[in-house]
Amino acid sequence: MEATKAINPQVRTTITSKRSKAPAASSKSFIERMPSEILTKILLYLDVSALFNLGNVNKHLHRIVNDNALWKGIYMAEFENCKKIKPKCIDKLLKMATVEENDQALGYWKWLYFRTVAAYDMNKWKRQLQHINLYTGLPSQTEQILRGLHITWELTISDKSGHKGTHELSRALFSETSVTLYWSRGDCLPSYQHISTLQLHAVRKIALNCTGPYKPGLRSLMAEIDVQTFSKSMRVIGQDRLIELWLLKPGIVLGIWKDQGSIAFLMLTLHFHKLVEKCTQGYPGRLLLNSSEVDPTVRPPIDDVDPEYGLHGYHLHLLLHDTVLEIVSGSFSQLHCKRVHICDGLIQLTAIRTKDLSQHIPLSGIITLPWSSEVLQGAVQNCCIMNLTLLDEFKKPFWCVSSPVSVTAEDMSVSFGCSGDHFLIHYKDPDGQVEMKLIWMEEQRQFFLINLVVYVTVCKVNKHFSRNY
Repeated sequence: MEATKAINPQVRTTITSKRSKAPAASSKSFIERMPSEILTKILLYLDVSALFNLGNVNKHLHRIVNDNALWKGIYMAEFENCKKIKPKCIDKLLKMATVEENDQALGYWKWLYFRTVAAYDMNKWKRQLQHINLYTGLPSQTEQILRGLHITWELTISDKSGHKGTHELSRALFSETSVTLYWSRGDCLPSYQHISTLQLHAVRKIALNCTGPYKPGLRSLMAEIDVQTFSKSMRVIGQDRLIELWLLKPGIVLGIWKDQGSIAFLMLTLHFHKLVEKCTQGYPGRLLLNSSEVDPTVRPPIDDVDPEYGLHGYHLHLLLHDTVLEIVSGSFSQLHCKRVHICDGLIQLTAIRTKDLSQHIPLSGIITLPWSSEVLQGAVQNCCIMNLTLLDEFKKPFWCVSSPVSVTAEDMSVSFGCSGDHFLIHYKDPDGQVEMKLIWMEEQRQFFLINLVVYVTVCKVNKHFSRNY
């Protein structure tokens, strides 16, 4: 079954640098000599798309086109009596209309206009977020909503000398519960030894008929990663004859050329949990790449009667896939752990038991992770992407993970009637661990998942359920 769909937008890389000032013009043009008041009245006859394009011509027009009085008139004309905007927003608008334009920065009302247009579009899509998939516990329309809101992503890379480069997305690949992002302009990416920080922004393009490379958009900071902090724990999770895959942290992989040591591509995986909200609002003060942390405002009710509250009723959805095909998918209900079985600060939730042959699940192919750069492509054996969604007893996302993982050989010769080569997939982050055991059946020429255990930290359970285990 095909699990991913590709998006191939035009790649554009912009590098920030200091530009030398151009020499002053000997004479002003006709438009520059025209009084600003007259030019503003002329601009009122243009539509929003034309105004936005005009603002990119030169500095003088940029200043005129971003005039607050101009955009305030456009804003009030379109939204003051607009029934599409909620009454609360109208009251806020009328209150803001009393503020003097001089008290606001240049371009404030232009920003407010695009923000309001974006809010209206978001309201149309919010209804779609209410359609929840019974197996994953996630909105079933996440991919369609992201496409409908024209969401894309940008990566800002800062090196140790302070220079910044902003890189547009090369491609995005959607699966059932996550999206995989690729940046493969290796000639524009700095050496990984020189990278200081990574910033991931979601960019929401406003649907305007604008020509040229610049289009209006709203940027939301989703994650900021100090590469130097994680570089010491960075490890190789797979390789082929051309590249090595370095896992910087869960969800971030660097593809490094073996012969050069430079970056071939950078890959990020984002879980669908709260992804639309993160892409449109950002998470200031709590910047996360993965969705391993649950929104602290969403808490289950306090239960002082159940002595094992928070230890039962879990539902797990697991998906292993590469960037093209689904490898295995399964849902497991009523997972639990007795209080006396809590060990080493971990709560064990067993979904597949090795002894129960009826629970074993066949995989639909060889475990590989395809990759591609601008000129070359390949596939790394024994690597794939794991999407895990753990729901609490109220069917709310409790622990969500999307990250590349590796398959390693395990030294076992006998496994309760199953003979074959044994392999292990192990994942770990501050909130918990995942352990999967696989066996390769030579007769069927196929992998089988024979054991699946999820370990959740007691601290996470105590914090979520207000317990003290």
